Amino acid sequence: MISIQLPDGSKREFPQAVTVAEVAASIGAGLAKAALAGRVDGQMVDTSHLIAADAQLAIITDKDADGLEVIRHSTAHLLAYAVKELFPEAQVTIGPVIEHGFYYDFAYKRPFTPEDLAAIESKMSELAKKDEKITRSVLPRDEAVSYFKGLGEAYKAEIIESIPADQDVSLYAEGKFTDLCRGPHVPSTGKLKHFKLMKVAGAYWRGDHRNEMLQRIYGTAWASKDDLQKYLLMLEEAEKRDHRKLGRELDLFHIDEHAPGVVFWHPKGWTVWQEVEQYMRRVYRDNGYQEVKGPQLLDKSLWEASGHWDKYKDAMFTTESEKRDYALKPMNCPGHILIFKHGIKSYRDLPLRFGEFGQCHRNEPTGGLHGIMRVRGFTQDDGHIFCTEDQILPECVNYTALLQKVYKDFGFTDIIYKVATRPEARIGSDEVWDKAEFALMESLRASGVEFVIAPGDGAFYGPKIEYTLKDALGRQWQCGTMQVDFSMPGRLGAEFVDEDGQRKTPVMLHRAIVGSLERFIGILIEQHAGALPAWLAPTQVVVANITDAQADYVAEIVKSLEKQGLRVQADLRNEKITYKIREHSLQKVPFILVVGDKEKANGTVAVRARGNQDLGVMALADFLVKAAADVAQKT
Repeated sequence: MISIQLPDGSKREFPQAVTVAEVAASIGAGLAKAALAGRVDGQMVDTSHLIAADAQLAIITDKDADGLEVIRHSTAHLLAYAVKELFPEAQVTIGPVIEHGFYYDFAYKRPFTPEDLAAIESKMSELAKKDEKITRSVLPRDEAVSYFKGLGEAYKAEIIESIPADQDVSLYAEGKFTDLCRGPHVPSTGKLKHFKLMKVAGAYWRGDHRNEMLQRIYGTAWASKDDLQKYLLMLEEAEKRDHRKLGRELDLFHIDEHAPGVVFWHPKGWTVWQEVEQYMRRVYRDNGYQEVKGPQLLDKSLWEASGHWDKYKDAMFTTESEKRDYALKPMNCPGHILIFKHGIKSYRDLPLRFGEFGQCHRNEPTGGLHGIMRVRGFTQDDGHIFCTEDQILPECVNYTALLQKVYKDFGFTDIIYKVATRPEARIGSDEVWDKAEFALMESLRASGVEFVIAPGDGAFYGPKIEYTLKDALGRQWQCGTMQVDFSMPGRLGAEFVDEDGQRKTPVMLHRAIVGSLERFIGILIEQHAGALPAWLAPTQVVVANITDAQADYVAEIVKSLEKQGLRVQADLRNEKITYKIREHSLQKVPFILVVGDKEKANGTVAVRARGNQDLGVMALADFLVKAAADVAQKT
């Protein structure tokens, strides 16, 4: 007898080997119909998988996160099937699952058009309705290579040739289409009902710009029609909030072909930047950080000693002068260690907290650039804390509390906490990594927050906490980080004198709250749909007159508001007041003050708040109190 233990602890026994589908059917017809895959002893498998020995089994349906991934993976194959049906000369390459969907890369003689995309999606629906069975087979590697070469699928054959010769490979077939894949997949194409193709983009074969350009078709797939519609509505709203679109409309910044991946900040945008930077500067000052500034250009030997050269050299901008090689810094940490080393440090100096608005450069591929969210030149609110092992825990606990306050001031209260542990390629001993990972986890427990583990996602020099915030649309943005580094200070010769007069190597905590200021401002623009809260708005108040008779009164008001530190603009144009109000409303100005003869005579202002709110007529002093309160409370 074969004993199958289910997640609820119950067991089912069978006289012979049994498939996942058969186990599901033994439980009930509803589960048999809903089953998409199984998890046998922790391993994801198809419903056709044969269980030949005692095992633990979980039946995966579309209610499970794993089930949604299986749906998306299978839909990527359905996309490839449809493309081959419509464009037999197209070659298939790879089609993985990504966040919210999938993509598949194709080699084809001409670019796919929007009409092609519509036709492909229609063909996918047609194939899904056929409810063709999806079957798995296994071939020796060399046979699989010959099979795909026989089909004219050179890219697929190249992928298989990279697999060790003594390994078998699995293939999945549905109807006339067969693809290479580890699986698992849904039992039949009829399980794939709620999908949409989104766009076509270029992508280099195997991600290498030296290889040929392929066409990447992106799609999304969901477990239900309602989930799909919610996602598409979210995308519509995201498009309205796109920081690139709002950046143009609100005259905040632009990206120019003369400097790809670097931002040209306009006066209004630079005002927002300065508000964010000065706020973070106050955070530094009020929490024991000393602000420093390191050079942009550093000798290659420093990056080699720190370990960055081997890891990041392909993403670094380099230059040569007088037979010496230099690199523009992609991060600030080695420079901060050089500052720490300047002069003798005692244990009494620790923890020593350095903060820098450090400008960094990374040679991101052109296809990865995205407005101000993904750039080649950016500025970080970068900080490094030099401390002893005993100080790691309190420093991390205090940092999490500080980060929570900063995010709340910017309008974010939903934070996801993740501990990224040691990657395969790393420096430092296992003992050191054990200490570092334990300290980070303990700090989050002490902070009273729940967290998840991301195995292998740590930096090469140490584990890290990733702080991810959710925006108004539920999208996730990883911004903050705290990394424990036992290795780099020693590699670069950083030391302090302990209580016994012995020289010791400090622990280095790498931390950033908002991360890249460019990216964070982009997130803020999209979070608030361009209507930044009053304390961040580039223009906080516009004072508009109805006729020229109030011009002098407008000037008085502007002067009074400026004395209170508000950013004010006077609108004395010879235009109708309704036109002025509409124009400044489109510019998302928090407050519009309208003054006519009556307001001038009474020393009052008619106040309109953003969102077409008429706050009525009030004394200027009363408005000043309200505006000051909004700015101070960051509402």
